[in-house]
Parts: sequence; structure tokens; C-alpha cells
Amino acid sequence: MAYTLLATHKTDARGNRDGYIAAMMGLMEAHKNIVHIDCDLMGCINAGKLLKAFPERTFNAGIAEQNAVGVAAGMAATGMIAFVHSFGCFASRRCFDQAFLSAGYSKLPVHIIGSDPGVTAAFNGATHMPFEDAALYMTAPDAVVIDSCDYVQTKSLTEKLADVQGLSYMRLIRKEFQTIYGDDSEFEIGKGVTLKTGNDVTIIASGIMLDEALKAEEQLDAEGISATVIDMHTWKPLDEELVRKAAAETGCIVTAENHQASCGLGSAVANVLAKECPVPLERVGIQERFGQVGPREFLMEEYHLLAADIVAAAKKAIARKKGNNR
Repeated sequence: MAYTLLATHKTDARGNRDGYIAAMMGLMEAHKNIVHIDCDLMGCINAGKLLKAFPERTFNAGIAEQNAVGVAAGMAATGMIAFVHSFGCFASRRCFDQAFLSAGYSKLPVHIIGSDPGVTAAFNGATHMPFEDAALYMTAPDAVVIDSCDYVQTKSLTEKLADVQGLSYMRLIRKEFQTIYGDDSEFEIGKGVTLKTGNDVTIIASGIMLDEALKAEEQLDAEGISATVIDMHTWKPLDEELVRKAAAETGCIVTAENHQASCGLGSAVANVLAKECPVPLERVGIQERFGQVGPREFLMEEYHLLAADIVAAAKKAIARKKGNNR
């Protein structure tokens, strides 16, 4: 694993979806047993490129996610490696029984891509705004769950998923994300990345919250507070060793996720801390709410997903560490 940190807080001209497609073009060229199945959303992730290049291995299952996952599992049972895409709300709630049993229980290589996670669904509104998608897949034994942050990370982790012999779920921001990494970066499933090193508090984030975490670190540094920032792109299997190390070195942790805070990255980190190294933990994320319609900027403020919210949580965690709970 090697990376170059850019973190310019600028929107990438590429789409995150294009990182997925670039990886799939290479994978499908190199491996004749890899297929892509879409749920009438090829245009949303530019999968038309796959259809043109590999028409015999690119399928449109229509608006029928349950059937799509069943078909994927059937193909996987014959030796194929199946990738399935739909919006995150449908790629999780709609087809979870098929994913859990037909793919997970059967230990088949079915890799489900859920696009527009959390507030990135924006104007598609509450019906299309999954705040609990990753939580469902985290309940499946041995499943891999990923929340990627940018083009380069999505491309790298998609390539790694082809070697996973079982069920996986990756949250995919389609577009309008901030570039974090340089194009030479590579990542490993299950291994977090330490982007900043500090002494006072650790911020563990992923997806769109990673850029907010880096902004928060800059704001804290300006106030004389030293923060470690970790990109925990894989929620399951979690990099428990890195969590324990962070807890020992800084003595308190803040998690930041574009997801229900009670059942996602924050809860995964909490499980490690409670079991092995109890330290104060503050969780920034969706707090038991449903989605709504609006631009992402409004939604991030409405649901308290901004750098300022991470800064406030960090200060609270530090105060708790020092025994001042006020």
C-alpha cells in the first residue's frame, strides 16, 4: 500500500463512478469470467463503456435488484465473478435477502456497488437516500464493506475486490467529490491509512467525510490542537490494529461518516474500543433521521456532517479524556 496525499479540497473533474468503470475495463479485459450486471442505471455510472467493450458479459437486469442479485449469485456459482450496481437504497434494502443468502451464505463472489450513498443522493430525496445501507451488509458474516472517497481509491479497491471470494458491498459516490489522493496511490482492503499524525485526538473518517476530517484537522491545528486523521475506507473487516494504536497514542477518538452513526463506522470502532481499549468516543454522522430533498451542501449542514461538527466533537472527546464532561 502506497499513497500520495493531495487533499486540495477541490472537486475532481472526474467522476468517482469513472474510477469504478476504469477498474472494470481492466478487470474484464484481463479476466474472462468477470461480469457486470446493472439495474437500468448504466447511464448513471457510465457502464455503457462496459456494454460496448464486453457486450457478452455486461447485462441490464432492469429495475429488479432482487432478481439481479439472484442472477449474479447463479453466475458466480458457475465460476463467474459478478459485480452488480444499483442506487445504494435499492442495492441494500431492496435485495438484502438475496445478497445475504444467495451470495453471502453460499460464499460466492458477488460484489454489490451501491451508488449515491447518504446525502450524496441529494435531489433524489428521502426514498433514494440510504443512511443504513452499509449497516445491513455489515451484519452478513465475512462480508467486505467499503466506503471509498475518490476516483483513485475507488479504482484501486474495485481491482482488489475481484480477489475477494465472497460477498462485498461498496458505497460509490458518483460525482462531485473532493480529490484526496494522487493517481499513483494504491490501497488494501481492510487496511486503514493514516493521513495526519497528532497527539490530542484521532479522527477516523471515510467517503465524503474524509475531506471534512482533513479540514477539521486544519482548524484544530490553528487552535493548537493536534489531531491524527485516519482514512478507514474499509468498515469490514475493520483495521482493528490501527484503531487500538490510535486509542493508545491519542486517548480519544472521533468517527465521521455519511451514514447512521449508530450502526456504521462509528459502531464498528466502538466495538473495538469497548472490547480492548476503552477511551472516549464521539460519533459524527446521521443521528436517527430519515433523508430529505436538497443540495448536498444544505444536507451536510442539516445533518451536521461538516468540518465544524467534527471540530466540536473532537473538543468534546478531549474534554472527556481530561475528565471534564461539561
